Amino acid sequence: MRFVIGVDVGTTGARALIVDQAGNVRGQGVGPYAFETPRPGWAEQDPDAWWRGTGVAIRAALGAAGASKRDVVAIGLSGQMHSLTLLDQNGGALRAAILWNDQRAAAECEEITRRVGRERLIALTRNPALPGFTAPKLLWTRNHEPHAYARIASVLLPKDYVRYRLTDVHATDVSDASGTGLFDVTARAWSAEVLAALDIPTEWMPRATESPVLGAAVSEVGAAETGLASGTPVAAGGGDQAAQAIGTGVVRPGPLCVTIGTSGVVFATLDAPVVDPGLRTHTFCHAVPGRWHMMGVMLSAGGALRWLRQAFASGVDYGALDAEAEITPPGAEGLVFLPYLTGERTPYPDPNARGAFVGLSLVHGRGHLVRAVMEGVAFGLRDSFEIIRAVGVEITQVRATGGGAASRLWNQILADVLGVEVVVMNITEGAAYGAALLASVGAGLFSTIEAACEAGLCVASRAEPRPNVGARYDALYETYRALYPALRPSFARLAGAPISGT
Repeated sequence: MRFVIGVDVGTTGARALIVDQAGNVRGQGVGPYAFETPRPGWAEQDPDAWWRGTGVAIRAALGAAGASKRDVVAIGLSGQMHSLTLLDQNGGALRAAILWNDQRAAAECEEITRRVGRERLIALTRNPALPGFTAPKLLWTRNHEPHAYARIASVLLPKDYVRYRLTDVHATDVSDASGTGLFDVTARAWSAEVLAALDIPTEWMPRATESPVLGAAVSEVGAAETGLASGTPVAAGGGDQAAQAIGTGVVRPGPLCVTIGTSGVVFATLDAPVVDPGLRTHTFCHAVPGRWHMMGVMLSAGGALRWLRQAFASGVDYGALDAEAEITPPGAEGLVFLPYLTGERTPYPDPNARGAFVGLSLVHGRGHLVRAVMEGVAFGLRDSFEIIRAVGVEITQVRATGGGAASRLWNQILADVLGVEVVVMNITEGAAYGAALLASVGAGLFSTIEAACEAGLCVASRAEPRPNVGARYDALYETYRALYPALRPSFARLAGAPISGT
C-alpha cells in the first residue's frame, strides 16, 4: 500500500492526514498550539509552534493509520495564508509571525498604493493592498522594527516555514503566493515591478511553482523530528483555502466552497483571473494549474461562535448550544448580529469594524444569541456570495466545510440564506485532504487533480433551501446590510480613527 500525507498548518493547530492510493483517509493527527494578541487588532504566533505541531500531528497520523514511513510516497502542505514569517541568514525567525487576521498595517496599505499606483497594483496583483496581506506587514516591520528588518534574509508563509524545517528548501506555490500582495496573479510569478516599487529584494522571496510539483525532499533532520523517511518528496501544496477547495472537489466552475472556520470564506473556481469591479473580493491563483479563484473573506465566522461560547457559555458543549438555537425561530425574534469582531475584509475592508448585537430585548436568551450569531455569519457569507454571482459566476451548489459544517442547523441556515443547496462532503478535513490530493497527483497516483477528487469524494449530507424561510431571511438580510453603514462612524470614533469618505 502506498500513502500520501497532507498537512494543514492552521491558526490553532497543525493537522495531518494519511491518505491511501484510492483517496481514502486512513489516519489523522493534530498538533495544537496557540496565538497571541499583544494589542487590540494584533495577532502573532511563534513559527516554531507550527513546526512542533506538525511533528506531533504527523507522528499521530502515522500511528493511527498503522503506516510505515517507508510507505509514504509524497507529502503535501497547506496552511494559513498571508502570515509574515521573517528569517535571518541562519534560518532563524527574527520575530513572531504576524498573522492573517492582524490589522496593524493600515497605513502601510496606503503607502503601497501610493508607491505602485492603484490601477497598476490591481492590474498586477488583481487585488488592492489590505492589512491582512503579507506585503503591508513587511512594510510595517520596516517602518516600526528597522533592526529586525535589516537582518531579513528570507520571507516565508506558514506552510513554507514548515517546508523549510522539513526539507531545508525555500519554496512556495502560486496560490499561497497570490495572497502576499507581491505576486503577479495573471502571470503566476513574483511581480518584479511591485517588488522594485516597494524596495523589497527579489532574493527574499521563495521559488514559486504550481501546487502539485514535487520540488523538495525530507532532510535527515526533518525526518528525525517528524518520524518520516528522509528523501520523501514534498509537493508545493497550496494556501489553505485553495487546498480546502480541492479537498471538497471545488476544482472547476459551478460548485462553490463555503468555509466556516475561525474565519469565513466563499470560494469560486474561475477559468480566468476575473476581478470584482468594487474590489471587495480577492482573485488569486487556484492550486489547480491553469485556473484561478475568486474569494470573499470574513474575519470572524466560527470564531464568533467560539467567542460567544467562551464569554457566555463556558464549558457548555457546542451541541447543546446548537440545540438551544434550533428551538429559536428563524430571525431570532428580531435580533441581528454583526460578526465584525476583528475588523472585516469582505465587503468592508475596515480594520475598525466591530461586532454588535442589534435589537436586544428582555425576550432574548442564550439560544437567541447563538442563533443570531449563526445567522449573522450566514449573512456575512451572503455578502461575498452576491458579489461573486454579480460578476457572472454560475453557482450550482454550495459545499460547506470547516468546523461550522458539523452543525446541521448552520448548514440549513446557509441553505435558506443563500437560496442554494448546501452539501457536506464525506471528507471533513478539507485543507489537509486537499494537500494530500496534491501530493498524490505529484507522485503520479492520479493523472489530474479532478481525477483525485472524483476517487475519494462524495456527498454525505444535504440541506435544501426552504422558500418560506428564505423569504424571511431576505427581508432580514436587508436590515443586516443597513447596519454597517449606520454604525461605521461609531466604529471609527471608538477606534480613535479619523472618519473619511461616506
